[in-house]
Amino acid sequence: MSIVSRFLTSHVLRLTSYVLRLTSHVSRPTYYVLISLLTLHSSLLTPHSFSQDHPTGNPPLLPFQQNAPMKENDEQLAMQLYQERDFEKAAEVFERLYEKKPTSFYYTYLLYSLIEIREFNKAEKLIRQQQRNAPSSLRYIVDLGYVYFREGNPEKSKKHYEEALKKLGADRSQIVELANAFLVRGENDYAISAYMKGRELMKNPYLFSFELAAIYEREGEYRNAFNEYLNLLSVDKNYRNTVEDRLQNLLADDKDNEKSEILRTTLLGRVQKEPEKTYYSELLWWYSLQQKDFELAFQQARSLDRRLKENGERILQVAALAISNDNFDVALEAYQYIISKGPDYPFFETGRVEIINTRYLKAISRPSPEQKTLNELQQEFIGELRKSGENPQTLSLMKNLAHLEAFYLDKPGDAIELLGRTVHMGDLTPSERARCKMELADILLFTGDVWEATLLYQQVYQDYKNDVMGQEAKFKNARLTYYIGEFEWARTQLDILKAATSKLIANDAMALSLLISENMDPDSGTVALGIYARAELLDFRNEEAAAIRALDSIPALFPGHPILDEVLYKKASIRRKEGRYQETDSLLAILIADYPDGILTDEALMDRGELNDYHLNDKQKAMSYYQELMEKFPGSVFVTEARKRFRFLRGDKTN
Repeated sequence: MSIVSRFLTSHVLRLTSYVLRLTSHVSRPTYYVLISLLTLHSSLLTPHSFSQDHPTGNPPLLPFQQNAPMKENDEQLAMQLYQERDFEKAAEVFERLYEKKPTSFYYTYLLYSLIEIREFNKAEKLIRQQQRNAPSSLRYIVDLGYVYFREGNPEKSKKHYEEALKKLGADRSQIVELANAFLVRGENDYAISAYMKGRELMKNPYLFSFELAAIYEREGEYRNAFNEYLNLLSVDKNYRNTVEDRLQNLLADDKDNEKSEILRTTLLGRVQKEPEKTYYSELLWWYSLQQKDFELAFQQARSLDRRLKENGERILQVAALAISNDNFDVALEAYQYIISKGPDYPFFETGRVEIINTRYLKAISRPSPEQKTLNELQQEFIGELRKSGENPQTLSLMKNLAHLEAFYLDKPGDAIELLGRTVHMGDLTPSERARCKMELADILLFTGDVWEATLLYQQVYQDYKNDVMGQEAKFKNARLTYYIGEFEWARTQLDILKAATSKLIANDAMALSLLISENMDPDSGTVALGIYARAELLDFRNEEAAAIRALDSIPALFPGHPILDEVLYKKASIRRKEGRYQETDSLLAILIADYPDGILTDEALMDRGELNDYHLNDKQKAMSYYQELMEKFPGSVFVTEARKRFRFLRGDKTN
């Protein structure tokens, strides 16, 4: 026997011993799983696998086969024949087993086998025999109906199904058994009828909601499924978490946004029809946050805040999520609502601080913000800090003022001085101090003080190595070294960050690492990449004109270089930042035409869609770009948002 054979034999014998210890304690389905595993392993030892080591003929019986009772061997044989679709032989063995012991297990497989070999008369006799053993069970009437259906007699089949429904009583277990009997036969409509009649008999309109919802899901009747899940809240509002989980699972696969729209209108209908049931409003609020519909979320949060006399936490949550999704108008409305409640309202001071921060974020999110607006914001920041003082509660105001002065008002010295005070402020948490250090490092990089910037990034990383903040600092440091042309070192750090716990940082690291790897051209070395990195640094410093000149030099010096698609996209992003939307659109059009299968093409299509959607006011063109993205790049990360906007512009969304 070969070494391989001896190893496999030993392995099978150990598994056999393990199965023998288990078989007296496991259920029949588990037993068959174990037996199947043994069969698979033992098949490795048959002559066709190792013909040179084994004599021809049948292999010897394994110990468990020699010692097992005959009943178990017959059961194994029957199941094997059934799985191999040898229904005629399977029926013979199951019939012997059933005659010895008429269990439900043997009955079921014998019935299946008889139906498959079209022994309908024997199948009918079998059912009637089993029916005599359990006269109150309605599943056997369904089995008879199924036999008649397979025999080609649908009318007789329907008659038996209807008979089973008529005999249904006010017995929960009987109702569930009958519904399951219909489901096993693929008769979903009859299963629904069984549950519906069960509700009437039990005099409870909310019974079986989970069961019905599951059937409606399979049938694609999502409105009915949603209504059944919502009915559960009428039984017990503590079902809310369970309902949310089920709804979230349903909405996870919603390519055409169909389910989402049905749920939205269903929830709105419930809220309007039964406003006193606040759990519907809470569920609508939850749903609107899932869908990032912050206008609707704020409406529901405000309504619940007034009705339940809440203290504004829900309002703050909506505002924070709206800001993180660049919906500043909703956030401003939310903070204004909090301020309007007066100084005695719990989050009045928070609202007063955050409304200034939000106005600032909205201003800098726009291309080329007006100088007048920026100056007014600076004075607003300074006024609030004079009133409230420089302390941990106003830290966000200080950081934003520093960013405004450095990046937009050409006052980096004032910004560095302000952040220097924040870093040394007492009562700051370590994480707050680290955030201030990172902001200071960004400003130092902006001013060209690369050495001090990298020291601060490194300090934050050392203090928070195993935290997202540390990973962010490491990424910024790697990007800094990329800016100054240290590509190999930058790529090494970025490759480590590909495994970052923050998906955003991991993706950014992967993208920058790929940019470096793909554009270290063997002919030009890193010259073209160095010019491109310099252009990115100039853009970071808001020196757009110099950045464009650097980018324009690359195709002139290196025609055909692989970085040229990145050059086009970077130029487009700079022009968009400047508010030159028509030029942005033209640059993206060139990128899509020249690189139809490039890694930036799907993003360029999404950008063209958004440009025409939000800025160039050409909804038809926007729809065409969204559609092209969905058709040509179905796996793109932008498809979900493109589909949502496409459906909205087409008019699918109703009030």
